[in-house]
Amino acid sequence: MDPVTGTTPSVAKSEQQWREQLAPEEYAVLREGATERPYSGEYVHEKSEGVYECRACGAELFRSSTKFDSHCGWPSFWDPADSDAVLLREDRSHGMVRVEVLCASCHSHLGHVFEGEGYPTPTDQRYCINSVALRLVDSETGSAT
Repeated sequence: MDPVTGTTPSVAKSEQQWREQLAPEEYAVLREGATERPYSGEYVHEKSEGVYECRACGAELFRSSTKFDSHCGWPSFWDPADSDAVLLREDRSHGMVRVEVLCASCHSHLGHVFEGEGYPTPTDQRYCINSVALRLVDSETGSAT
């Protein structure tokens, strides 16, 4: 159980199982809370229509219809696909206070959410998500891109 969110992941694996399933960079981000280098991720400039799933467990997280160009170096979304798709918890690492975004199904680290930055979106939120934490499933073909 996560002591901050008070929830237990529905997809639970040992760290060894996660290491076997995920590539080293995926494991570092999803399971250890690392951040990929800005502008290095495969989905930063992606415009295809579809659903962004958690790369660790396959849960639906975001839809392309809420993705926007924030020019911050990571894919940005103004809202998750479902209010229960993600968990939010305080992150006081690196000498700052932020809000960490986790997959609600497996509690993998996805990125952070920021508010009040003045983006012209319906929520004024920016879910700044690591590409390596996501897998885009094309809405027409149903296959991962």
